[in-house]
Amino acid sequence: MQPDRTTTRQAPLRCLWVSRYIPYPADAGAKVYSARLAESLAATGVELRYLGFGSDDAIPATAADVQWVAVPDGKRSEIVALFSRLPNAAAIDATRTYRSMLEAQLQEPWDAIVLDAYGTGWALDRCLAYCYAQQPQPVLVHISHNHEGALWRSMASEARASLPRRVVLWQNALKVRTLEQRIVRNVDLLSAITDEDREALTATLPRPASVLHTLTLTPGYAGSTAPPRIIDADTPRRVAIVGSFRWVMKQENLRRFVESADAVFARHGIELDVIGDVPEPLQAELAANTYATHFHGFVDDPAAALTQTRMAVVPELIGGGFKLKFLDYLFARTPVATLTQAAAGLPPQLRAQMLSCADLPSLIDGIVADIDRFDELNRRQQRAFELAQALYRWEDRGLQLRHAIVSIQRERQSGAREPIATLKGLSAAR
Repeated sequence: MQPDRTTTRQAPLRCLWVSRYIPYPADAGAKVYSARLAESLAATGVELRYLGFGSDDAIPATAADVQWVAVPDGKRSEIVALFSRLPNAAAIDATRTYRSMLEAQLQEPWDAIVLDAYGTGWALDRCLAYCYAQQPQPVLVHISHNHEGALWRSMASEARASLPRRVVLWQNALKVRTLEQRIVRNVDLLSAITDEDREALTATLPRPASVLHTLTLTPGYAGSTAPPRIIDADTPRRVAIVGSFRWVMKQENLRRFVESADAVFARHGIELDVIGDVPEPLQAELAANTYATHFHGFVDDPAAALTQTRMAVVPELIGGGFKLKFLDYLFARTPVATLTQAAAGLPPQLRAQMLSCADLPSLIDGIVADIDRFDELNRRQQRAFELAQALYRWEDRGLQLRHAIVSIQRERQSGAREPIATLKGLSAAR
């Protein structure tokens, strides 16, 4: 028997958040985004319950507004996932334990259900059935982290791998595209991380675009902020790249940049610092053939390391979406060099404060040309920091998401749609 939702409740808005993992420790960009967005929504007064694999041991006291529910047991085998109609990320998560725990949560009344990232698509059908059975219907939300179909297609086409491995990648890319499109077709609200992703995700909708509410939620920033700094001749001639390199796409991007940049940097007396978790096999492979590149592993405070560099680089050739490392660089007051295609989601006024190039050779040459231009480096880092302070506030993102959910509820009650432009306008206002 389904819970009775016919009585108007004065209780806070209730949201069930279905995720792939408990996002702590927040040691990857996707985890940071999920954690901060959920917490900022809860901070608006929403009663939010968050499900995901992992443990609640590392959850900080500052995240107490969220009810964290850890899903025990391991994920399914990746071998089993090969034979699933779902892509790997969704297939390995669709365990009996997680399904059972989701079912228990769906015995309660919810005003909104969030499917966080395409990997939670295994839960789509059950959540749709729940929503259709309720009165009033909960708002079904998809939090997109990327245009995953395009990302996986790019990965499959660019992969340097054996034929069997490439076949597996193409098979998964097709599954990702299919699932992602199913999610977008069936949810009430789609949140994307960049305007480019939002437009791409909705470009091929078979239903009228007006049926779907959309908004763009770029990340906020909640890390440390560096004090004012001056880059001069005493600042080491070093360039940094910060990140977690456990994901295969990030590994390939790192490999290509190091292979292209190391010899050039060595000739010009520039050192490259790779700061973050790099798998041992990849680190050994790259270290054996490099002279200017140094691997520092995971560090607690990348901002401190960035003060000893003149520039930071975002050289991603493969993969879309917003790169959270931009925010680490900007709030560390470090000038940024990037590939143009990697700067998706950044407003034009912020891109103008960066060295932006179309390909790796021109990016590397640009870094060499700018490394001693102290006036230009200091102008870029100061202006970019000022812009970032106004643009990237997590509390704004929680308010935007709550506004979008409430707008859909009111639309259903009144029968009059609140214009989509209102939601987009709120997103762009900050």
